[in-house]
Amino acid sequence: MYAVIKTGGKQYKVAPDDKIRVEKLSGAAGDTVKFTDVLMVGGDGDAMIGTPHVDGATVTAELVEQTRADKIVVFKKKRRKNYRRTAGHRQELSVLRITEIAAGGKKAKAEAAAKPAKKADEKPAEAEAKADAADDATAALFTAPAGEPDDLKKISGVGPVLEKKLNALGITKYAQIAAFTADEIAKVDEVLNFKGRIERDDWLSQAKTLDEGKDA
Repeated sequence: MYAVIKTGGKQYKVAPDDKIRVEKLSGAAGDTVKFTDVLMVGGDGDAMIGTPHVDGATVTAELVEQTRADKIVVFKKKRRKNYRRTAGHRQELSVLRITEIAAGGKKAKAEAAAKPAKKADEKPAEAEAKADAADDATAALFTAPAGEPDDLKKISGVGPVLEKKLNALGITKYAQIAAFTADEIAKVDEVLNFKGRIERDDWLSQAKTLDEGKDA
């Protein structure tokens, strides 16, 4: 499935897991951004074209980082006026990773997951006990090393929200991430539904560089 969205006066064709750079949006790394200015949705049967927007369609993305574009130089000159002016500009940008496209008013998976349906015969106390057990299992995935936690937000793609999730799993140090085995990467990928982000963004190399930089 793909969609065409409008933001910052420009149009972008996007699909799930695409990473795009758009003019700066407010927010911090790890925040969720939702676009309702969806001009077209296609991929499942006939394409839906908006007039100008597709009713009920939304595109959800994760804010990966705030950055700036390459510098451009603007030079102005007037003949015989001894007038020359040079100016530079770097456009502020937001890097987004598309997480979901919902068409026709369908709720995003993230919203549906946030409110899981309870079984009719399940008592509130039982539901809470199961939730606590799940939290314990997640927290016990790794043993957090002693000492002050490293600032995992320095790893590209890790924001405040994701850092808390990693800390909850017992991941608090650069050295842990740098030493991840293939099995450990698979475990984290499954628990946090990363869809290969650790390998795609090369967390291991980033963490190794950051860990070595602490001792420099």
